[in-house]
Amino acid sequence: MVTAILSALPEEQGGLAAALQDHATSDCAGRTFHTGTLHGQRVVLALSGIGKVAAAITATLLIERFGARRLIFTGVAGGLGEGVRVGDVVVARHTLQHDMDASPIFPRWELPLRGTALLACDAPLSALLLRAASAGVAWSNADSVLENHAPARIHHGLIVSGDRFVSTARESALLRTGLLAAGHDALAVEMEGAAVAQACSDYGVPCAILRTISDRADDSAHVDFSRFVRDVASGYAERIVQALLPSLPR
Repeated sequence: MVTAILSALPEEQGGLAAALQDHATSDCAGRTFHTGTLHGQRVVLALSGIGKVAAAITATLLIERFGARRLIFTGVAGGLGEGVRVGDVVVARHTLQHDMDASPIFPRWELPLRGTALLACDAPLSALLLRAASAGVAWSNADSVLENHAPARIHHGLIVSGDRFVSTARESALLRTGLLAAGHDALAVEMEGAAVAQACSDYGVPCAILRTISDRADDSAHVDFSRFVRDVASGYAERIVQALLPSLPR
């Protein structure tokens, strides 16, 4: 069974490509795909670039061209939920496109013709990812990789996606308040996950999404994001995926 590991940026995958055995590369649609084995699992690694369209295209290629039968997205996100801090890890239970608005034909956030705003991630795969995330968080806490921060924690819940980098406290508060009013308690915001979940749902391929919180989606988000991706994200991603792969069914 082929496991796809997808991220938007190279730092979000760390040194996984370098660790592949029987490593081969191929190019398609402006993307480079790395295939090989890792911990006895057949894997394909890819970078989508930023945004929902790029992520959906890449997820489709992973399924159609490379035969992926489960997909893991790993990357960073802005924290929205109360108590979700920089350095914490969020594993998605559901995803939602916060910029989807086909009203008044359909309710705001609802995916047209699907009758829902929420797409669920695969529960068994997400459970394994949560367990692997515990190992990554334990490493960060033991090594004090997050200087001057409280110990990192793991959260499981709603991650929202949209084609906008949320980077002001006002925008973050409006987004969270609006979603809460409709019963959607968002923990994190990013730009790809919900598109990946929709592509996987259409193909019937299990997916799980993990995001490490790089900033609080506020006025300092652009500074925190750049520093975190450079200094911390790659270590998180590599350790968590390395912990996940041995636990996956073959």
